[in-house]
Amino acid sequence: MVSKNQIKLITSLQQKKYRIANKLFFAEGVKGIQELLDSNFELEHLFTTQNDFDSVSQEKKTIISENDLKKVTALATPNTCLAVFKMPVEKSITETGLILALDSIRDPGNLGTILRLCDWFGIQQVLCSKETVDLYNPKVVQATMGSIARVNVNYVDLNVFLSQTKFPIFGTFMDGENIYKATLPQQGIIIMGNEANGISPALEKGVHNRLTIPRFGNLQKTESLNVAAATAIVLSEFCRG
Repeated sequence: MVSKNQIKLITSLQQKKYRIANKLFFAEGVKGIQELLDSNFELEHLFTTQNDFDSVSQEKKTIISENDLKKVTALATPNTCLAVFKMPVEKSITETGLILALDSIRDPGNLGTILRLCDWFGIQQVLCSKETVDLYNPKVVQATMGSIARVNVNYVDLNVFLSQTKFPIFGTFMDGENIYKATLPQQGIIIMGNEANGISPALEKGVHNRLTIPRFGNLQKTESLNVAAATAIVLSEFCRG
């Protein structure tokens, strides 16, 4: 059975400072956990209410009661399993093809969905500003549905990085060129801005190409798109070429 110390550790991993201190994070749900088990992520320990995950050794697997799982879950409705993984060493930045840069994305669900979109559209490199929500936040991990294992994410000073790159830089604005009519390259950096404020003024100065997703509604009263929805449209257009 799960110990009090294990419960205390898992609960603490909901906070960034303890994830960093222990170099651990956790994932929940059969699909998400299996995706990470099949990747290069190293399992610390698996807790499950079922007799499943036969590939995991008994030394690294503990049966947990539903009541104890409720104590450690980050979900409103607990799943049947939770696994603690070691944080991998951050890989070097791959400056090739299309790169997505995220400027102060604060919502965990948005970041997780965006990483899943990158996985879908074959975007291998994501750059996050230091103000962007932590990659290993349990809600981010949950929303990626395993894509966290296939997209390289680096936290950088975007102002410094963008000032040094030779890639063309694209950003989304209300007054940009219609993305459906623009000529889009297969190599470049695409900036997506904060949910409330968009791309920051400091980064806006470095944008070479301003793009917009036009509104087609008759009333034209919708102020903006959710950043994850906008990212889906933008990546789709760039990949469509």
